[in-house]
Amino acid sequence: MGKASKRTAIEPTREQNYPEWYQQVIKAAELAENSPVRGCMVIKPWGYMLWENMQRVLDRMFKETGHKNAYFPLFIPKSYLEKEAQHVEGFAKECAVVTHSRLEMGEDGKLHPASPLEEPLIVRPTSETIIGEMYSKWVQSYRDLPILINQWANVVRWEMRTRLFLRTAEFLWQEGHTAHATEEEAWEETRQMLDVYADFAENYMAMPVLKGEKTEGERFPGAVSTLCIEAMMQDRKALQAGTSHFLGQNFAKASDIKFLSDAGELQYAWTTSWGVSTRLIGGLVMTHSDDDGLILPPRLAPSQIVILPVIPKDEHRGPVMEACESLRKELQAIHWVDEQHLSVELDDRDLRGGEKVWSWIKKGIPLRVEIGPRDLDSGSVFVGRRDTGEKTSMSRDEFVSKVTSILDEMQDGLHRRAREFRDANTRNIDSREAFYEFFKSEDTGGGFAWSHYSGEPELEDQLKQDLKVTVRCIPFEKDPEPGTCIFTGKPSRQRVVFAKSY
Repeated sequence: MGKASKRTAIEPTREQNYPEWYQQVIKAAELAENSPVRGCMVIKPWGYMLWENMQRVLDRMFKETGHKNAYFPLFIPKSYLEKEAQHVEGFAKECAVVTHSRLEMGEDGKLHPASPLEEPLIVRPTSETIIGEMYSKWVQSYRDLPILINQWANVVRWEMRTRLFLRTAEFLWQEGHTAHATEEEAWEETRQMLDVYADFAENYMAMPVLKGEKTEGERFPGAVSTLCIEAMMQDRKALQAGTSHFLGQNFAKASDIKFLSDAGELQYAWTTSWGVSTRLIGGLVMTHSDDDGLILPPRLAPSQIVILPVIPKDEHRGPVMEACESLRKELQAIHWVDEQHLSVELDDRDLRGGEKVWSWIKKGIPLRVEIGPRDLDSGSVFVGRRDTGEKTSMSRDEFVSKVTSILDEMQDGLHRRAREFRDANTRNIDSREAFYEFFKSEDTGGGFAWSHYSGEPELEDQLKQDLKVTVRCIPFEKDPEPGTCIFTGKPSRQRVVFAKSY
């Protein structure tokens, strides 16, 4: 008989069924679940705490770059979307539309819409149009510029195929919208915010990303240029993790955002928009987690540490709980990243020890600390690491003194592991045959292919049809390597990155 396979907390495993594994990790970690409304989700406390930590860090980064928060309406008049032709075409199929304002009881005993609106209202899929309308009122002179605003909000895009965090009909996000007096300043803003997203992904999510520009076919509807960060998930597919759009003067002309320049000339403003969403939580899950559940980078974890009292007999309860409370207070007083205090859970639920341990493993908490009567006698604690699975006994004082170093080591290790995985599944491919073989391989299903491409949209459509592969980005490179398109034989300015994607 062959060797019995190791039992895992999550079934199926990544290798057996990656999409179902992903759903089961989210369920076991108590991040979110499907709601009664089709395509929408309920984000549970552990998942929302994770989102709050993402918000906190990003919000600080936005404010450090001069942006301020505001809020704009959920409902957008249909006529506003119609002002920018490409924009409305890009979002039309995803719009949820409000047509009535009141419900009345009918003769059949059921509620029916009763009062038609003069103009249908769109539940915002994104806010460029309504924010542009407000900016047109606020901007009169070059002295009113730049406007640097961000909003934290929900948006609705009526998706047909949904998956928790990755693609839902309603999701949470931030959207930045800025207006500038010059093209150069707007371009600088677009690139700056992409760098902010990349910084966040690399240094907080421990998720390595590629920065680049989207092709015309993948561009945000109505934008002149879309910049993006792309990450590789453990099934070797790409995840678009953030976008920053240079809108040129397209939306300014549609919304009539004009200003008097310092030379006394009437000009249209130059605008940008940029955003990330709760999709980042899906990216974090798929970048780091394993077949026992969620693994969280310590810098974003809702809590870094859980203390688990071990109480074999009732007479041990008092001393053990006292020691656990004392340790929690001492750890919570420690400042770590961004001057934030460590967040510490104390799990005193009336459950068996093994059940508690596995619940926290599945939730991905970085460090588990067990304290029992023997640990009190020896002045030690028993520490389990989620990233490596390593378990060790160490003195209480040593743990307290080293805890931030351990968390830093875990954060760096997760980033290094994810980067090594991405690099191991990235290839320079120089022929059409090798390209097709790479993405049709049953062993790998592909990864990131860096290949020369001459840029024809119809070619990109063909690859999407044949292989479900798209150009993820035209990467930013200091010294692009010119070559020959592997599909057409035409000149190519540089290699682009192809992948299957979410």
